[in-house]
Amino acid sequence: MTANHVRSQAITEVLNRPAVQTAETQPLSETWATDVFNLAKMEEALSKTAFKAVKKTVKTGEPLDPATADIVAAAMKTWAMSKGAKFFSHVFYPLTNITAEKHDGFIVTNSDGHAITEFTGSLLIKGEPDGSSFPNGSLRMTNAARGYTAWDPTSPAYIMWTANGATLMIPSVFMSWTGESLDKKIPLLRSISAMDASARRVLTLMGETDIAPLDASCGPEQEYFLVDQHFAAARPDLLLSGRTLFGAPPAKGQEFDDHYFGAIPERVQVFMQAFEEKLYRLGIPAKTHHNEVAPGQFEIAPYHESANVAADHQQLLMTVMKATAAEHGFLCLLHEKPFAGLNGSGKHVNWSVGNSTQGNLLDPGTSPEHNLNFLLFCGAVIRGVHKYGPLLRAVIASASNDHRLGANEAPPAILSVYLGDQLEGVYNDIKAGKISVSTDGGMMDLGLSQILNFQRDPGDRNRTSPFAFTGNRFEFRAVGSSQSISGPLTALNTMLADSLTWVADQLEKQLDAGLTRPEAVAVVVKELMELHGDAVFGGDGYSSDWHEAAVSERGLRNLPTSAEALPVYTEPDVIALFERTGVLSAVELNARYEVYSEQYINSIAVEARLVIDMARTVIYPTALKYAADLATTYSVANEVGVSFDTTQVKVIAENANLLLSTVTELESALAQHDFADTKAHMEHSASSVRTLMETARSYADALEAQVDDAVWPLPKYREMLFIK
Repeated sequence: MTANHVRSQAITEVLNRPAVQTAETQPLSETWATDVFNLAKMEEALSKTAFKAVKKTVKTGEPLDPATADIVAAAMKTWAMSKGAKFFSHVFYPLTNITAEKHDGFIVTNSDGHAITEFTGSLLIKGEPDGSSFPNGSLRMTNAARGYTAWDPTSPAYIMWTANGATLMIPSVFMSWTGESLDKKIPLLRSISAMDASARRVLTLMGETDIAPLDASCGPEQEYFLVDQHFAAARPDLLLSGRTLFGAPPAKGQEFDDHYFGAIPERVQVFMQAFEEKLYRLGIPAKTHHNEVAPGQFEIAPYHESANVAADHQQLLMTVMKATAAEHGFLCLLHEKPFAGLNGSGKHVNWSVGNSTQGNLLDPGTSPEHNLNFLLFCGAVIRGVHKYGPLLRAVIASASNDHRLGANEAPPAILSVYLGDQLEGVYNDIKAGKISVSTDGGMMDLGLSQILNFQRDPGDRNRTSPFAFTGNRFEFRAVGSSQSISGPLTALNTMLADSLTWVADQLEKQLDAGLTRPEAVAVVVKELMELHGDAVFGGDGYSSDWHEAAVSERGLRNLPTSAEALPVYTEPDVIALFERTGVLSAVELNARYEVYSEQYINSIAVEARLVIDMARTVIYPTALKYAADLATTYSVANEVGVSFDTTQVKVIAENANLLLSTVTELESALAQHDFADTKAHMEHSASSVRTLMETARSYADALEAQVDDAVWPLPKYREMLFIK
């Protein structure tokens, strides 16, 4: 079958696809968390003593003793086998942005050769995968490969259903034999602990006595595209890189703003229902879904959860989403920019901190006392973004996210904080010393009439800000759709821990000097804004004026490419931050820099090889053959005295030749390996390699616009985006 026949056949298959019937759904009360071994199921299965110990571990993070672990393991095995599971797996999150798992059977044989089942506390607590087979930044070698997985009891085990049946999945951390973190979960847990310690110190200084453990919470908004599998199968670029490396823009894209919040196509609705049914069984609180801005683009957003559980659930959500999409004949695209000229996909990370006694500390609240805490914690976030904005850029760095950041559809690469007009005004008044102190009761007028009135809408919604306050949380909008949220959450918690330590030091100094708490808060916040207020910006983040002023007047850094952002991991102030808070060592940070840099280089190299292959074996031959057919037609026409304008064949020939010469240059650029260091290699990939790829694309897309539609081999944007 010729290439153009493959495209035609794909269109036919999509148009004639039988309708997928909507499965009958059960009431939420009957499906919610049925596949999760949560505290409710533990309470039913364990003795009161064992359950009390487990609950304490889950709530406070205290270690579980081996005897109790044996009891939990036995109960977990009984529950899992009652669901049909014969295997279990420690599931962990290496530095690849995806999930890893190693399956082991419950089965063992006794001395008589009979099969029995076994699952002990030691098997629950520890596994041993090969640490050298995962990206590790030279922390593990083939001759020193031992790595360990260890059960994280604060994130519940669950049953994963596939075509092969049921498997008990145990959320775990992953570390080297020498104790270094090889995963994304360990730093996240450490960052929560560091934030808890610093926040507790501030709250104690503010007179709080009953302080429950503090945690970060997160509700990530996941954007994605759906493309029919028949189209995807005819697009090597989609299959291997997750995005279209070629493709002329369709006549209609998103100009009419008619897709955002529009009626969801019926076939997509059926997929969403099946997908969300699985999420509910896994205890993932899917809250909203809707069409996004670009055709073929959608979003799902769960309700907020504890940051550690939210990170696990987010990885699980992406896995389930891709698998369910395949069941419905779709390829789910999580790439940040699968289609040029259309909005890309992000993952807005809604982040807040709090506990069960003081509540959400990023909520202004309804009392003056709560507002004092809020002003300190919100101010600490401002300080963190100002001091460590480049780190926030680094943790969302990837080859794919570079396509999205900085375009007029996504936040810029300059990290600033949007507070809304009212809250920004309060902080500016404090900075300017316009706040009056009342001697009655020692309370301070902090502009509370303003704060109390804007409970959930402190200002207009600024979609151009990468980091925006939205009433009771901050929304980190620069995170890429394919990325794990663990890295961004770890950075946010760590910078907050550091800033709260600074706040506590300043508070302590002012209180020791005899100031009341409200007076001390005013002094500390005033100093904080004088030092770090340059991070606050409420204007148009897309404007070139802001980009210039941010750098030249405010001293903020603009890191438009990951090649510029990733080296931030190795900068002295970042190393000092992570070591001071106990979240990551210098060795662990350097390992992440090496791993993420290698992933960046490899991602671009894979795409470049695809560009070369598709240009030479698909696009150029098609253009050449069509140009020859046109030339033959012109020649025959001339013989009978009919003349045609030959401009088209000349344009095709010119673009085809330029395409071929460009991919030859690209091949040479890709073959270069004599670089001084990793940073130089990344810069070469970002500038030379990627620039040549874009140039090659421009010629190929020009050919698509000239070559007969009947012979063009690759499914076009109009087909992939509009035929469902």
